[in-house]
Amino acid sequence: MRIVLRGGRVLDPSRGLDLVADVVLEGGRVSRVGPGAGAEARATDRDTRVVECAGRWVTPGFVDLHTHLREPGQEYKEDIASGTRAAAAGGFTTVCAMPNTKPVNDNRAVTEMIVARARTDGVVRVHPIGAVTRGQEGRELTEMADLRDGGCVAVSDDGRCVADAAVLRRALEYARTFGLVLVQHAEDPILTHGAQMHEGAVATRLGLKGWPRVAEDHIVARDLMLSELTGARYHLAHASTRGSVALLRAARDRGLPVSAEVTPHHLMLTDEAVLGYRTACKVNPPLREEADREALIAALADGTLDCVATDHAPHANLEKDCEFAEAAFGMVGLETCVPLLLELVRAERLRALRLVDALTSAPARAFGLAAGTLAVGAPGDVAVLDPEALWTVEPSRFRSKGRNTPFAGRSLRGRVELTLVGGVVAFEAGPLGDPLR
Repeated sequence: MRIVLRGGRVLDPSRGLDLVADVVLEGGRVSRVGPGAGAEARATDRDTRVVECAGRWVTPGFVDLHTHLREPGQEYKEDIASGTRAAAAGGFTTVCAMPNTKPVNDNRAVTEMIVARARTDGVVRVHPIGAVTRGQEGRELTEMADLRDGGCVAVSDDGRCVADAAVLRRALEYARTFGLVLVQHAEDPILTHGAQMHEGAVATRLGLKGWPRVAEDHIVARDLMLSELTGARYHLAHASTRGSVALLRAARDRGLPVSAEVTPHHLMLTDEAVLGYRTACKVNPPLREEADREALIAALADGTLDCVATDHAPHANLEKDCEFAEAAFGMVGLETCVPLLLELVRAERLRALRLVDALTSAPARAFGLAAGTLAVGAPGDVAVLDPEALWTVEPSRFRSKGRNTPFAGRSLRGRVELTLVGGVVAFEAGPLGDPLR
């Protein structure tokens, strides 16, 4: 099957492209890109599909380095089938699955199960992330060589910080030996014990225990020094403070092999969103203050923060519809990520090409993935979106099993219309946003 995406605004940061052009896919790969590249194709041609993309953006498929698919063990929240369909609906063609499953992905058997299930049930590419320590307990290192050979592209203890400096040093050295990125959730658990939200005026007003910025900042400072010592590749998950931004900027100026991600919710919301004890806004790390949000936006724009990652964290309703202190941390994000971030483009806080870079080639570079490009010969992973389409967030229509979003009822502008993985349709929106397949 040949697919011709005709006349769209092609945005491919990996090649510096931002122009009106055609993208032609043949045999599941990109065969031609350029003005008039698919001019000879006709909708009546046998084995050819022509998609008129005037007014649309045509980009490499998006890459999410931080997705919770919950399988194995918590399929009532999400599974690989539902999670990858949510990813495709958001334009994501590659997702990296975090290891906090049940059992934890701390051994090759679990990794291979995830890979096999993704092959049979998934509609996008799934790359597992293995645990740094057995059971994510922060003590005994996992067999990283086995994890890598089973299919892991990075290691992380996810929502549990590797707090012991000696363990982290050994983990960085071990990860470097096997060519893996170490992904850190930067949080000093002593400083955040019992904390529910960001430490500040809003927490005081709500009577909730606060989570100070320094709990993140000093872990980041320590980790960057250990990265410099070991020469290992270090990736900061969901940066949330202006202090982390300053530390990362200084580290990059020194040429350290570090990268970092930021979530859409930390770019779009502050701790004031928690007012009313809104459990949908209870996330880890917590929503911070406006000064932090501004620093994160600026850092994403200038490349200090490499990429956007959703930290898609689906939960059952009973885990969110409860007292704030008992509610689970996290929100879903795959299906609202791009429309939310387009608001920053329209506000001229972020260039369109930089936004696409943060969702495609930058995350692919951070983990060394063969993704995020429309180069000739690359896999035919493509997203087509209408940046002007208006729609209202209705969680009941999510492809994800998770409904835990603070954006319910919000009107958004911009919608993914078509997602191709290896030249095969993984998602296609109907005129009202319903999936055709």
